[in-house]
Amino acid sequence: MKKFKFSLAYQILVGLTLGIIVGAVFYGNPAVATYLQPIGDIFIRLIKMIVVPIVISTLILGVAGTGDMKKLGRLGGKTILYFEIVTTIAIIVGLLAANIIQPGAGIDMSKLAKGDIQQYVDTTEEVSSHSLADTFVNIVPSNIIQSLAEGDMLAIIFFAVMFGLGIAAIGEKGKPVLAFFQGTADAMFWVTNQIMKFAPFGVFALIGVTVSRFGVESLIPLGKLLICVYATMIFFVFAVLGVIAKMCGTSVLHLIKILKDELILAYSTSSSETVLPKVMEKMEKYGCPKDVVSFVIPTGYSFNLDGSTLYQALAAIFIAQMYGIELSIMQQITLMLVLMVTSKGIAGVPGVSFVVLLATLGSVGIPLEGLAFIAGIDRILDMARTVVNVIGNSLAAVVMSKWEGRFDSIKGQKYLNSIQKAA
Repeated sequence: MKKFKFSLAYQILVGLTLGIIVGAVFYGNPAVATYLQPIGDIFIRLIKMIVVPIVISTLILGVAGTGDMKKLGRLGGKTILYFEIVTTIAIIVGLLAANIIQPGAGIDMSKLAKGDIQQYVDTTEEVSSHSLADTFVNIVPSNIIQSLAEGDMLAIIFFAVMFGLGIAAIGEKGKPVLAFFQGTADAMFWVTNQIMKFAPFGVFALIGVTVSRFGVESLIPLGKLLICVYATMIFFVFAVLGVIAKMCGTSVLHLIKILKDELILAYSTSSSETVLPKVMEKMEKYGCPKDVVSFVIPTGYSFNLDGSTLYQALAAIFIAQMYGIELSIMQQITLMLVLMVTSKGIAGVPGVSFVVLLATLGSVGIPLEGLAFIAGIDRILDMARTVVNVIGNSLAAVVMSKWEGRFDSIKGQKYLNSIQKAA
C-alpha cells in the first residue's frame, strides 16, 4: 500500500479550505481582518523580500555564463515577439468569449453592490500620461539602488544583463564576483524553501480575510461573469497554450504536474510573485538553460500576462453589455489595440488589471463606474488570471529554450519522471 504524503500542495489546499470556512462563518466580522491580515501580509512580505535577490543573482549568473551580446539580443527580440503574439491571442479570446457568452446581458444593476475603486482611479491618474515610449525609457535605470528598493523588475533585468555581460568580458577577474552571486542564488533558494513552509498559514489568512469581506452571496448576481471568466481561462490554457506546447514538443499537463504546488499557491494568494523563485528553479530542472529562465520568466511578469489581458478584454465587454452599450467591430478592434499598449505601458503597477481597464474603457465610451460593480468579486477572478499568467510564463521559458535549440529534453524527462514517481 502506497504511503500518503502530506505534500505542500495538500497543506496549501487545507489552508485554503479552512480559510474559506472561517471567512464564511465570520462574514462581516472585522475581527477576522484584525487577526488574520497581519499573517497574510507577513507571508507576502517574505516573498517580496526574496524575489529581487533571486532574479538579480540568477540573471547575472546566466548572462555571464552566456557572455554573448548577440545571442542575448536575439533571445530578447524573440521573447518580446512571442509575448506580443500570445497576449494578442489572449485579448482576441477574451473578446470572442464575451461576445458569444454575453455574461453582462440582462443583469439587474440595482441588485449589485458597488465596490470602492478609488485607489485604482488614483493610480490611473498617476500613469495616464505614461506612454509605451516611457516604458522603454524607464527600462534603463537612472539609479539601480532605487530600482532595487522599488522592485522595478524591468530596470533590474536591464542592469543584471549589462552587469553579467561585464563580468563575462573581464574574464578571470570576474570569477570572484561570479562566485559571490552563485552563493547568493544558492542561499536565497534555501531561504525560499523555508518560507514555503509558512505558505499554508499565509493562504489561510489571505483567503479568510477575503471571504469574510465579500461573503459568498455576493458571487450569485455576477455568477455568469465568474463562470465565463473561469471557462475562458481553462479554454485558453488547454486550447491555445496547449497547442503552443504541442508545437514545441511538450505538454501543458506536464507543466501543471511540475508546478502543482506553485499553481495552488498562486491561485490562493492571487500573486504571481509568490511563486516566481520556485517556478524559475523548476523550469531550470525541467531542462531550460539558466540564462533563458532568468531572463524570460521575470520579463514575462511585465510583458506576458496572458490571464490579465484576457480578463481585461472580457471585463470591458461585460461592462458594456451591462449598460446595454453595443460595441461595433471597429470599436472592439480599437479596444484591442488600446489594451495591447496600455497593458505593457504600466507594467508593475499594483492592481494592474483594474488600472489598465480604467485607462482603456474611456477610449470606446464605456462608463468607468461599471468597474465598481465587479470590484467585490475581483479577488476571485484575480485568482484565475494569476494561474494563467504563471502557466503562460513557464511555457514561454520552454518555448524560448526550444527556439534557441538549447532545451535539454533528457534532463526534462528525468525530472518529470521523478515528479510522477513522487506523486
